[in-house]
Amino acid sequence: MANDTNHVVLIARFARDPELKFTPNNTPIANFSLANNHSYSSGNGEKKETVNFFSCICWGKGGQLISQYCHKGDKILVEGRLQQRSWNDKDGNKRYAVEIVVEKFQFLGSPQKSDQPQSAKPEQNTGVEVQNYEDLPETNPFDDSDLPF
Repeated sequence: MANDTNHVVLIARFARDPELKFTPNNTPIANFSLANNHSYSSGNGEKKETVNFFSCICWGKGGQLISQYCHKGDKILVEGRLQQRSWNDKDGNKRYAVEIVVEKFQFLGSPQKSDQPQSAKPEQNTGVEVQNYEDLPETNPFDDSDLPF
């Protein structure tokens, strides 16, 4: 059976600081939200802007790097695939989510000042190097029933 195409490339800013969690078998997973601005002209020529928010997850070392070096407002390029999942909430209601599973990323822009010591920052935070995580699982090894979202 042939695979269908499911590929997402997005340049956006962090809407909040990434949150790092660990699965029961100690696999890191970063959850974060990206905000992507879109400008357009309305029918009467008025310029308008909308913002779309995208939920993202990144497994393994990639998730650790993102949670360590990225903060609200930082710009990033992510590449990956869309994933839909479902779970039952505390009240037994079926819940659904569509998120981007990040497989590659680039930090974009200059390093920003923070409370962290300079030595803890990446030497060059300009998107020069792409992180490729081919060892990401094809399916979600995390038990979705434990997720609060």
